[in-house]
Order: sequence, then structure tokens, then C-alpha cells
Amino acid sequence: MCTAISFETKDHYFGRNLDLDISYNEMVTITPRNFHFRFRKAQDTSNHYALIGMAAVIDHYPLYYDATNEKGLSMAGLNFPGNAHFHREDPDKDNIAPFEFIPWILGQCETVEEARMLLSKLNLADIPFSEQLPIAPLHWMISDQQQSIVVESVKEGLKVYDNLPGVLANNPEFGYHLFNLNQYLSVTASAPENRFSKLLDLQPYSLGMGGIGLPGDLSSTSRFVRATFAKFNSASGSSEADSVGQFFHILNSVAQPKGLNALEDGKFEYTLYSSCCNMDKGIYYYTTYDNSQITAVDMHAEDLDSAQLVSYPLISSQQFRFVN
Repeated sequence: MCTAISFETKDHYFGRNLDLDISYNEMVTITPRNFHFRFRKAQDTSNHYALIGMAAVIDHYPLYYDATNEKGLSMAGLNFPGNAHFHREDPDKDNIAPFEFIPWILGQCETVEEARMLLSKLNLADIPFSEQLPIAPLHWMISDQQQSIVVESVKEGLKVYDNLPGVLANNPEFGYHLFNLNQYLSVTASAPENRFSKLLDLQPYSLGMGGIGLPGDLSSTSRFVRATFAKFNSASGSSEADSVGQFFHILNSVAQPKGLNALEDGKFEYTLYSSCCNMDKGIYYYTTYDNSQITAVDMHAEDLDSAQLVSYPLISSQQFRFVN
């Protein structure tokens, strides 16, 4: 399971936690403007916006988990099992396979509004990458510097939601997550007031009691609420260091330590990596489960007019700084 957020200080930021039980050798990958994208049912292109993000590169094709293009438009795919439904090809629509959805949108759109126009005639088609890589059941968050939306392909068709919180988790459908926030309208970052009874002298005995009732488990509904609360009550400086650091603190509030989320096969789901991309500058930051030091890759330090992918393997071993 996963959690994605958008965040704004002086600049704009987008990122996510990837929570899985196994790594697919994902790498920070830059796709330059002239890389040849082949689409299964749409026209190929070698002229598109450059992208940076986390991807598993298979057969020289970047399977992006999350990415940001050079204009700042950002997108992440999150697990959506049991609800995701991809349809047969529709001759009256643009048929795009789920694995190519991120580059198809980010390669040609600058803004969420431009993405909405493409979504109006989109069919996410039931087309796997290969026999060895079946379709992942995903839904997606798309954000620019002004707004966010969520895209879900379900049995009823393609649904597009306005995402005012700028947060996405996993099941159930996004509309439920929005409604579920109503249950927590009394949660506050401030000290709570005594509304229990005017006849009782009830006083807070600890800092943080305004947050009593905020869910602390690892379910997707709880992570959505907790991430939204942390984001909207976050106090951050406007420098790059302050902003990126605060972004990772928000993601850490919904991160999964290894061992707390057991699977049936004896494995554990945990936060493999956390990412934060400066949407305005094209700098992609990440941490991994075993390396909490923030590592950065700047897309503009590469030749964005190239036709070759550029990938940086993750630095996954812990980095210690000795001071004596």
C-alpha cells in the first residue's frame, strides 16, 4: 500500500511512500525529450516533455511508479486492488495500457486541466506489459502547482475526482476517503476545549490531546486521514531544506516499519522508499528503508534533449556521519 501527497511552501512538491514487500530494482530515472516512447494502441512519440521519477526499467522501457515532467506536472500510481478494473479496447476512445499511463499524460500535458481534456476520451485498456508482468491494479493522483485530481478506472468506467486535500492512499474508492474525513472534524492541532460538560472541571493533561481520535493504524483509510491532517497542519519554513525536510516528516507520519504489516507468506509490507520532487525545479529527492539520508537527482543536470534514458540506482545502505 502507499500514500502520496502534494505540498506547497515557496515552491511546490509532490511525492509518495511506496509500501510493498518486494523491490523490483526501481531506480531514479530521467526520460529525455527525444526518448522514443512506444505505446501499444496509441501513436509512438519521440517528441515529448522530459520526465524524472522512480521507475523499474524493463526492456529499455521505464515503468514509472511516480514522476514529474519538466513543466511540473506530477503523477503517481498507487495500489487499488479489488476496485481497479481495466476495460476492453474501445474504438471510440484513446486506448492506453495502465503501465504507459504516466508517460502518456506527462509526456504531453503541462497542467491538470490539459490532463482532464485527455481523460475525457481515455479508456484504460486491459493490456499487460508482458506475460511475466501482469497489470497492476492501480489508481492515480495527478497534480500541478495549483490543483490535484484522482483517476480511477472501475467497472462503471473512468472516474475523475477533484482532490482538494492533495492526498491519496489505497482502497476504498476516493469518494469514500473524502467523506470519511467528516468523522475527524473535531481533531485539532491545538489544545482541546472541554465540551464534555460545563459542570466538570476537565483540563488537558498533556500536549497533543487535540489529536485524540486521529487514527494510528496502517490501513489506507487511516493513513489518508493522518496524512491529510499532517499536511494541513504542517508548519514549514520556505527554504528548500526546510520544505523538503518537512515533506519527508509528513510522509514519515504514515510510513510502515518492517514487521508491523504481516502478509500471509511470512513477509512484511513496509516503506521501501519515500520520494519528494520539487515540481518547479525538477529535483527528485528520496530516502529508502535502510538509508534515511536524503539523496537528490536534478533532471536539469542531464542532457534533456538526449534520446537515452538516464538511471541512478538507489543508495540503499545507511549513511552515517561520524563527528568524532
